[in-house]
Amino acid sequence: MTRTRIPPAIWVLGFVSLLMDVSSEMIHSLLPLFLVGSLGASALMVGLIEGLAESTALIVKVFSGALSDYLGRRKGLALFGYGLAALTKPLFAIAPTTGIVLTARLLDRVGKGVRGAPRDALIADIAPANVRGAAFGLRQSLDTVGAFVGPLLAVGLMLLWANDFRAVFWVSVIPGLLAVSLLLFGVREPEQHVGERRANPIRRENLKRLNPAYWWVVAVGAAFALARFSEAFLVLRAQQGGVAVALVPLVMVAMNVVYAASAYPFGRLSDRINRKSLLAWGLLVLVAADLVLAMGNYWTTVLAGVALWGIHMGMTQGLLATLVADTAPADLRGTAFGVFNLVSGIALLLASAMAGLLWDQFGAAATFHAGAAFSVIALIGLLARRQGRGRVARR
Repeated sequence: MTRTRIPPAIWVLGFVSLLMDVSSEMIHSLLPLFLVGSLGASALMVGLIEGLAESTALIVKVFSGALSDYLGRRKGLALFGYGLAALTKPLFAIAPTTGIVLTARLLDRVGKGVRGAPRDALIADIAPANVRGAAFGLRQSLDTVGAFVGPLLAVGLMLLWANDFRAVFWVSVIPGLLAVSLLLFGVREPEQHVGERRANPIRRENLKRLNPAYWWVVAVGAAFALARFSEAFLVLRAQQGGVAVALVPLVMVAMNVVYAASAYPFGRLSDRINRKSLLAWGLLVLVAADLVLAMGNYWTTVLAGVALWGIHMGMTQGLLATLVADTAPADLRGTAFGVFNLVSGIALLLASAMAGLLWDQFGAAATFHAGAAFSVIALIGLLARRQGRGRVARR
């Protein structure tokens, strides 16, 4: 039997994600310090900017995914999203006020929202079904490499240039433009998506074609998000352990290194074994991560918990995207990814708010114990559905 290779376009899309993440994270890792230290913004303003930015991205994802289905094209929207994000980078470098930063941040997140669902649908369109897990895992792995290379590069340049924020922001323009160029010249739209416009994908009769199997994946994605709150709490846990403030961001670097290293191998594995079983194992790893992090704040304990957290991410994030692609009709994949991302994003915001409340009221251990409890509940639901379907199949 001939082994199917991952198409070159998937590699290109992975490196596009890597370059844009390097560009964005060079700015985002420094932006709170820039706002407070250079522009005199309050912590409330920082929170407002970030909250508005992420909310904007969530909302836009639904409409961009549906639009890509309506047009029958993915690449153009993805290119627009990446291009818009790249063009915002100089605004951060020249921003004289927090208002300009807010504008740049919102436009950047609009770009992220526009490109997300069409890009994922494009991967599903290009990748053969028997390597779809590997394709999503590869894209996720390369994207995550950018998530830790960007902050490391920013730290190095800040040390080299004596904390010159604006100079670092100007450098971030380069990988952003490279990402857009690579997408423009390196990826061709599949022939089946070049043609006449389709019917409106968000009309009721079309949405009914998103079958129960798809909505089950959406529900599972939301359950995973509720069980796994923001990674910001990993940073706070490390800070409690006495890690020097300057070194605390390296906790996220460590998590993303593990995430990047594991996403592709687990993606390939998902093409060979039952994907729902792999999801269950991913939840067990998250339970282990939460319990380790709840045990104490000594740096070795935190590092072990963070490593388990990264493995969980590598096992599950590309896999969930693969399941969306598996269960959604080909001409509604953009809409399907948009809805999935919106529901998961809202669940993550709720989980993070609940985690913060528990942290303030009962301490860090309670937060991670609650995460473990949600993970167990999600695991029970996942296993119960599998057993129920097995009994039906035997009748």
